[in-house]
Order: sequence, then structure tokens, then C-alpha cells
Amino acid sequence: MFKDLFQKKRKYATIPSERALSGDQADMPDRPKREIPEGLMTKCGKCGSIQYSKELEKNLKVCPVCGYHMRLNAMERIRMVLDEDTFTEYDADMISVDPLDFPGYASKLEQQTLKSGLREAVVTGDGLIHGLPVVVAVMSFDFFTGSMGSVVGEKITRAIEQAIDKRLPLIIFSTSGGARMQESILSLMQMAKTSAALARLDEQGLLYISVITDPTTGGVSASFATLGDINIAEPGAVFGFAGRIVIEQTIRQKLPDDFQTSEFNLQHGQLDMVVHRKELRDTLGQLLDLHSVKGEE
Repeated sequence: MFKDLFQKKRKYATIPSERALSGDQADMPDRPKREIPEGLMTKCGKCGSIQYSKELEKNLKVCPVCGYHMRLNAMERIRMVLDEDTFTEYDADMISVDPLDFPGYASKLEQQTLKSGLREAVVTGDGLIHGLPVVVAVMSFDFFTGSMGSVVGEKITRAIEQAIDKRLPLIIFSTSGGARMQESILSLMQMAKTSAALARLDEQGLLYISVITDPTTGGVSASFATLGDINIAEPGAVFGFAGRIVIEQTIRQKLPDDFQTSEFNLQHGQLDMVVHRKELRDTLGQLLDLHSVKGEE
């Protein structure tokens, strides 16, 4: 009885290709694999689930299974946050050069432009959020891992100066692997430059909101990313100065599993709030509205 039961049970069915049916299967090479158009599906980097790319974009690139916030490039972020057709870009023609003749740097810049479709790791400009004017600087990890070189520092500084001149609030969306090593000390100087510009913004009583996204490390996290009047981060975003491995090797201690995540930093006073991507635009609009009312009074 048990023998018959197991013989009748089938879990899988294999349908051979027409090529395999037309001849001796043993003499045939591997069956042709069904080709899936590139970009049709996207795999979550955290839970491994596979989603239709178009459906994922409708969900603002947040995994519907585990809630993982996938990276957005600068233009995707701008379209997500700003009112439609209100963005005016600053310094669009400003690009990096090779000031130190670092080997291979010039060719890498060309490659990064072709790969990302951007001319630098930050896009700056002004626009509206729920009808309220604001100056924005949006970093993009897909251009040189969002590293901060001379042009990134200069564009952000100019955006800050535009906010001062126009008496507008400023929002910077940060994501970065740190300083751009190919520019050495010139890159490190941008930390002081952007921080000094933000000090001038603060002296004018203007609002600066910092939105930290995954990942934000090195010189960017040590300068303008953590200097906001209000510091916001997306869920699960990792940010800090030195990396986890470097810290563990230095202090010779095991760090918590959630170390440097948004939630960990919120618990330890480094953040004001963690905001889901679906709620970010409305949250920023509310903060800008509160600030504008205060300014009128």
C-alpha cells in the first residue's frame, strides 16, 4: 500500500524543449535557457526576493517583502520628492578634472559618467515641495560611490550660498563612500568648506534639513550630513565615519548587529527621526510649512 502511494506521488514535471524531443537527448548539448529581458526583474539586496522592476519603481524602490530601501540615484530622488516640473538645476556643466594627475582618474570619470548618466556625484538646484520653495542638493551613490571631490564640495557650497541669497530653506540628501582619494587633500578640504558655508546659513536663521540615505560614510558623514537643524534618515540606512570592520579592529570588541543603522543612531541621539520613503515627501512638506509660518511671524 505504501509502495503504491509513493509511486503515484509526483512533485515536479519537466517539459523538454522541442530541440530535445526532435533527437537523441543524450547527444544534445544543454537545453537553451529561457532569456529574460535585462532590467525586467530586480532582486532585493537584503532578503533576496525578486520583484518586477516596474512594480518596484511604483513602490519607490522599497522591497514589499522586507521593507529594504534600495538606493535611488539623484534624478530619481528629485522626481520622488519635488513637485513635478518645478526643479531648476544649478551648475549643470560643472565637472571634475584631474588636478593631481592621478593615474587612471580621468578615464574613470568618463566611465562613471557613461555608467550613471550623471556628470558628478551631486545634483543641485531649487524647486517646490507641496508648493513651498526650497534649495536641494542630492547626492548619487552610482557616480564614484558618491565620493566627495572638489566639484561635489563646490556645488554643495554654491547651493548653500543660493539658499542664503534667496532666503530659502535647504535640504541635502546624502549618500557617499567618503572622500575621493584621487583628489587627496583637495577632497578633504571640502569638509571645512561646506561646514563653513552651513555656518553662514545658520547665522542667517535659515533652515537646513539633512536627509541621510544608505550608505553615508567618511568625510560626508563627518561634515554636512550631520549638521542639519533637523537630521532625518531612511529606515535601515547605515551612516558613520569609519567602517564597522575598522572600528572593531581598533577597539578589539564586537559591535552590535544594528550598529550604525538609522535605528541605532536614533536611539543614541544622532538623529531626530527615521522616516519611511513613502512618508518622506509629506514629512519634508510639513517641516517646510512649519518653518514658513514661523518666518512670517
